[in-house]
Amino acid sequence: MTFETPPPPTEDGADALSSVLAEVRGVDAEVASAEARRTRALARAGHLALDATAGMRASSKASEMALREVASEIAAASCLSDRSVQTQIGRAMTVADDFPATLDAWEAGALSRAHVQVIVDAGTPLPPEHRHEFDVLAVATAEGLSPGRLKPRLAALAESFQPTTITERHRRGRERRCVRVVAGENGMSDLVATLPTVLAVGIYDRLVQQSAALIDARAEGHRASEGEVRGASARCRVRDVSVPVGNASGSSATTPDARSADQVRADILADLLLTAAPEADPTWIDDGPGTLGAIRARVQVVVPALTMLAPTAENLDPAELVGHGPIDATTARALAEATALPWDRVITHPVSGSVLRTDTYQRTAAIDRHLRARDRHCRWPGCISPAVRCEVDHTHDYALGGATDVGNLSHLCQRHHTQKQFTRWKVRQLPGGVLEWTSPTGRVYIDEPLPYASAVRFLPDEAAPAPPPDYLEPSPF
Repeated sequence: MTFETPPPPTEDGADALSSVLAEVRGVDAEVASAEARRTRALARAGHLALDATAGMRASSKASEMALREVASEIAAASCLSDRSVQTQIGRAMTVADDFPATLDAWEAGALSRAHVQVIVDAGTPLPPEHRHEFDVLAVATAEGLSPGRLKPRLAALAESFQPTTITERHRRGRERRCVRVVAGENGMSDLVATLPTVLAVGIYDRLVQQSAALIDARAEGHRASEGEVRGASARCRVRDVSVPVGNASGSSATTPDARSADQVRADILADLLLTAAPEADPTWIDDGPGTLGAIRARVQVVVPALTMLAPTAENLDPAELVGHGPIDATTARALAEATALPWDRVITHPVSGSVLRTDTYQRTAAIDRHLRARDRHCRWPGCISPAVRCEVDHTHDYALGGATDVGNLSHLCQRHHTQKQFTRWKVRQLPGGVLEWTSPTGRVYIDEPLPYASAVRFLPDEAAPAPPPDYLEPSPF
């Protein structure tokens, strides 16, 4: 995403909004610069502590005490916790020592704190000798991107610097999967499950779909003249506007259901874990359970064919869980083999990575296939909602003569689809699926489809990956 700044128009209050925008952006740059300078100062404080122990016998305790001493001095003067300041000093030293280009861009106002955090989080797991090169490339990649869109790109970039494959690291990570309870206040606790990302995202997606179905049914119940409750001694199945007795919400069976979407998702999760089915199913009928329990999780995955054929080279072009980053080739292969849905084969330009054509081994809507492959997520600048959760929108309204073809269609999430329709934002689609958004102040923001990795790479002879064995079967997509 890039943007240009034409002279703002003066009608409809746009000049006032433009002035406010300029002030906000100016303050943003000042805040970023001040935060970066503070980070440099904290890093120097940390190095002063380390220098003080340089002549002593190597001891982690001595270094720890020196850092505590410095942190306590700053904390006392700033009315902060010394533990908090010590944590800040450690983080500042990481940024200053391992990501100098990021720190320079932050001080120049080109990056925000959120961008810096994404870069540091993605680069810290890398071996120290690769962090500086990653740092330079990460700053270049961050230009014009929101932190949400930057995160999966940097995750893929970091993979190219890893000495081991993501499959090997994922295998070790799976061994640490667990469920734990973190006690909270007021009789509440956090139930935390550490799971493979594909499973965690799938679980959350299913809860989103189920909660949406329940809330939709609740809205229909509010429009009904009278609610109906199906009782049981300990729990109740509920239709229309009431909630189940004894459920996680703590509401009675006759209390109108006013739970938020987050609360509904939490209650459904508790029902699923305790009873293996959502007890509050508003689609329940006399003949048996309704459709809420039949909802299944959805994830959107991009799997490079060459990665499937040559798994040892997966770090160069890893499979991607859209909106979240790389996944291991074993998981991607398992998804490819298990799903009954058709895979879309995406033909891309070997250098630019832009989508040229899509097809599939099973017949589906060609336009939808192409748009999912091209867009991958909502096309509002900065949004990362996966395309499978978005709506297909006519850039130029169909009612006003807009054509139903890939040159006039794009994915927008519900929020941004509504915003396009009912605000003064304007959009037109340029060749190649590029969207040109114009804000109410006249500023132009360009959102380009995220290209796929190029198929052509120039590597030194000694670094070139071995060709895939002849016995490997063709990719199913």
